[in-house]
Amino acid sequence: MANDALLNAKKQKNDEFYTLYEYIQKEVNAYLEYDPNTFKGKTVLCPCDDPEWSNFTKFFAQNFKKLGLKKLISTSYSMEAKKEKYEQYHQMTLFETFFPQYDEQKARTKGKIFTLTRDTNKSGTIDYDDLEWQYLEGDGDFRSDEVKKLRDEADIIVTNPPFSLFREFVAWVLEASKKCLLIGQIGMATYKEIFPEIKDNHLWIGVTCNDEDMVFEVPEGASVNPKDKEKAARMGYVGNYTRQGNACWFTNLDHGRRHAPLQLMSKADNLKYSKHKDLLAKGYIPYFNYDGIDVPYVDAIPNDYDGVMGVPTSFLGKFNPDQFEIVDNGAYAPKTLDHVAYKSKNIICYEKDGVAVWTTPYTVSERKAGNGLRLNENGLPGGLPYGRILIRARRNSDGNNTEN
Repeated sequence: MANDALLNAKKQKNDEFYTLYEYIQKEVNAYLEYDPNTFKGKTVLCPCDDPEWSNFTKFFAQNFKKLGLKKLISTSYSMEAKKEKYEQYHQMTLFETFFPQYDEQKARTKGKIFTLTRDTNKSGTIDYDDLEWQYLEGDGDFRSDEVKKLRDEADIIVTNPPFSLFREFVAWVLEASKKCLLIGQIGMATYKEIFPEIKDNHLWIGVTCNDEDMVFEVPEGASVNPKDKEKAARMGYVGNYTRQGNACWFTNLDHGRRHAPLQLMSKADNLKYSKHKDLLAKGYIPYFNYDGIDVPYVDAIPNDYDGVMGVPTSFLGKFNPDQFEIVDNGAYAPKTLDHVAYKSKNIICYEKDGVAVWTTPYTVSERKAGNGLRLNENGLPGGLPYGRILIRARRNSDGNNTEN
């Protein structure tokens, strides 16, 4: 393939964030350290992708031999599909005009497929210069039968899917029982469509999680929060970049970090030595409407507590399935008390078996409290801690934590 044509092509503008090459390399290397054969003999599919601007295709093409890949496939949307999806940043690509198969009409209505399997230019290695492409029959939507067939052919799917389609994209991957490596945001782990997959060990957080900032390139003219752009600049990325503090990878590829146990103190030691002043002052507060305690910091999880604990969503980035089990999502878990609003009576109640155990005048804020986890403040419903995952420690037959 004419590499100069790709490198000199005008970048397509859209509202996707462009993942930096070094982040892809860092993440993939972590899986190779755990299992050097993770990608060996595999077909990798990068849907919603395009080597005109995407580093996913570039990375896997340049490391084709090192990874031991069997085949690399990438697909992109048609020009009209891009305009429909990303109209505010749409701009016609000049890429295709460098190639003899260029067709002006197809460029508008058809997606493209890029494949890499062989040394087309006889350079002695298989790399980016050997990419071959042609037009798809459709517009390149990952939900089309055409791209589904490519999904079914692939072993591993790697991409940064549009965040608005993240739920649907994950379902698309998992319904075909494929391995994946996808960029999302840590809050997506609590989506009602995503959380069950994490709870059932079908999906987990990758090596890079939301305890690290990730920088993304953005199209010229894209709207970027000035503070995020300034933060990216301080990290050495000046220009069309933004940073996200809540970005992470979702995967079902195994990695070493997933088996590293959290080093934790006992409940008594936390209450004596914790660096968190509010924990020292208030202790571990039980929930008013659930049988469990609130643990507001991951490093404050007690290693000798056998009951259910509500922990921040950031715990998922450190979750070791051998050390803990995920019980439920705090937002959806069945509660021990029912939260009932009687607007006609101007009251809101917590009830057990239809009997009110607590009543308060009707307010919109109290109605919105719903069935969320409530802290028990001196026998009354208190604050609603944000984004709790309910977990329980795993124990050996001798009663000790499996990782302590």
